Parts: sequence; structure tokens; C-alpha cells
Amino acid sequence: MSEQIIKDSEARMKKTVDSVKNDLAAQRTGRANPAVLDNIRVNYYGAMTPLNQTSNISVPDPRTIMINPWDKSLCGAVEKAILEANIGLTPQNAGGVIRLPVPPLSEERRAEIVKQCKKIGEDGKVSVRNIRRDANEAVKKAEKDKKCTEDESKRFQERVQKLTDGNVTQIDELVLRKEKEIMSV
Repeated sequence: MSEQIIKDSEARMKKTVDSVKNDLAAQRTGRANPAVLDNIRVNYYGAMTPLNQTSNISVPDPRTIMINPWDKSLCGAVEKAILEANIGLTPQNAGGVIRLPVPPLSEERRAEIVKQCKKIGEDGKVSVRNIRRDANEAVKKAEKDKKCTEDESKRFQERVQKLTDGNVTQIDELVLRKEKEIMSV
């Protein structure tokens, strides 16, 4: 039973770390990165559809993201969705192709983005700690219900703590790496 608790906790923590990784990838750096468009949804014939499912997205040079909608009538909706997403990029319609010039980030904007990244990391660590709490409560309940001994309970709690520490360290490394990427000019 306690092994199942550990496996569930490990899977949930991995999902949390992956979520933090995806959220950090969506943060804008000074270079063109199509991941900043991952959370943008376009009104595609009445359905809110992810932008990458309606268009080809490419990076022709380090300062430009190019969006080529499969349906050319979608250009207006794509532009509107990008503006509403408030990602700090202004779309330029070039007759069926939308260009997103990525301006260099000011020092002020870099600091703001780093702050957002740290918040994403902190939210991820809180989530991992909540998973640890849930696992510890489940193990203590199993001990109380006489499904495991006190020694086994302590051993499982130590394993959950090691798992938590490893995932928290991984999140810290992700945030630190992203911070370096953002602050490099």
C-alpha cells in the first residue's frame, strides 16, 4: 500500500515539474521562441483552438517569429488572439503571414520576467510540498489503521521527503537556468 503512495506521489511531482518547465518555456526571453505562443488560443470557426493547431510557427531569424495560418482568413483572429494574450509582442500582418518581431528586452522588463519566473517556481514548489503532505497523511493513516508498522511509516516518510527534496531542487535549477537565459543580453 505504501509503495503505491510513493509511486502516486512521484508521478504527481513529475507532472508538477513538467508543468513548471512548460510555464517557464512560455516566458519571453530576448530571443524569438515559439513556446511563448503555446498558451494562445484562436477563435477557429467558433471553437477556441491552440494557435499551433491552426498555423505553422517558425523562427526565420533570432528576432522574428513567423506564423503562417493554414486558413488565410484566420489572420485577423490570430492577430487579435496575440494582442489579447498580452505577451508584449505586436503582430504584423504581411498578407497571409504574420510576423512577430521580438524587441530586445529592457533591464526593467527582464527583472519583471525574472520575478514571474520565480513566482512560477515557488508555486511549483508549494505544489510539490502539498503532494508530500498528502503522501505523509496517507502513510500515517495506514499506520493508524495497522496496515503498516511505525518503522515502515517513518521509512516511507523519509523516502517521500527525499523525493520532495529532489523535485524542489530540480525546480530551483529550472528557474535559475531560465533566469540566466533572461538576464543574458
